Amino acid sequence: MKDPQSKDQIIEEIHSSSSPDERLSVIDKLRMLLEITRKISVSTDLEEVLRMVMDTLGSLVRFDAAGIYLLESVKKDGNTEYVFKSKVIRGYRISFELVEPRLKLGEGFIGHVAQTGEALISADVSKDPRYFPARKRTNSEMIAPIVSNNEVIGVFDLESDKLDAYTEDDLAILKLLASQVAITIEKSQLYSQIVEKKRLETQLEIAREVQLELLPDKDPELAGFDMSAYIFPTEEVSGDYYDWVSLFDDQIAIIVADAVGKGIPAALLMAFLRASLRAGVQIGYAPQVAFAKVGDLLWDSVESHQFITAIYGILDSTNKTFVYSNAGHNPPVLMNADGGSRFVEYGDLPLGMFRETRYHQHYIRMESGQMLVLYTDGITEAENPKGEEFGKERFVKCLADGYDLPARELIHFIRQELDKFTESEYLNDDGTLFIVKAL
Repeated sequence: MKDPQSKDQIIEEIHSSSSPDERLSVIDKLRMLLEITRKISVSTDLEEVLRMVMDTLGSLVRFDAAGIYLLESVKKDGNTEYVFKSKVIRGYRISFELVEPRLKLGEGFIGHVAQTGEALISADVSKDPRYFPARKRTNSEMIAPIVSNNEVIGVFDLESDKLDAYTEDDLAILKLLASQVAITIEKSQLYSQIVEKKRLETQLEIAREVQLELLPDKDPELAGFDMSAYIFPTEEVSGDYYDWVSLFDDQIAIIVADAVGKGIPAALLMAFLRASLRAGVQIGYAPQVAFAKVGDLLWDSVESHQFITAIYGILDSTNKTFVYSNAGHNPPVLMNADGGSRFVEYGDLPLGMFRETRYHQHYIRMESGQMLVLYTDGITEAENPKGEEFGKERFVKCLADGYDLPARELIHFIRQELDKFTESEYLNDDGTLFIVKAL
């Protein structure tokens, strides 16, 4: 087996054929075309391949100027227009001649071919009203469309200083080259998509690691209480967040939040919330005051469609109380030792939805044996393959069934029940649990 040729060898071989051999038959030219196609197919670099195609063309069809132009969409006055961008050109005096036609779809020869999808030969361009005079010496021209997935994505244009320079055989060769260019573009785009997907996956993994570093590395400890928290993973970066901060020996601050959307934008909102609320905790703001200030900061800093729902409260072991504010978040579940439960339906608007929103303070007294559960809607809205939601009733039943378990084991129990219900190890949206049990 022969060693594969290097790119430099291929280019040198191409340049050795500076003009087409008139004695070659169409079959000979097609064989050359197939060989050239084999050589250029080894590269995924679109710019390099297009240059090689253009350099190869001279050995098959004579031309004095040539260009490969691709259609690109641009926004103008709120509308989408398609214009031609030159990817590789030959034979133009760049200092004096127009090398990138300012044409739209349907204008000039290349605009007409791109619009109709039909190749054309003009034996005398001066007699064709569709001709756009981009080069003064041009007398005849041949254009073939570049088609990908049944759509014209560009054109292959050859120009000659001679009249009637091109034949139907030349056009057949140009069409074959144009089809090879289309395949190359598709392959290059696919390769670029794979590279971009890999890059995004790497960035998401890094973002996920950074986000996990922002979460507490252990469960909170407070006399008279058993507590644990956990974020149920999705396959993306989470938009959920929980945190706790020790205030005094008998008090801790607790936060559970959910940003609209998911992925990196939602994770950035969570990082913003963490920094803002922790600053508020250090200053000593009450929950309702902290929410008012954070809400205004969000309103000033993020897009209008981004907001956060959250519960922020202070758990006091001396008084057995949880004093909190609810910014549009899911109502907490308060469960008694006898299995009775209720959703504590108090709350205000989400953070960042409106400027100068007022938040209220609410109060829960924790009796011995009671359990308070903070959660995000990823738990109750988890779906099974039939599209049914886990729902509040199943959630409360899970809490009741696992009531006697320690907080950490209860979270594991709920995780198992969710896996059974959804038939997946991942939720379709981020889900968070923060369980507080009064011993």
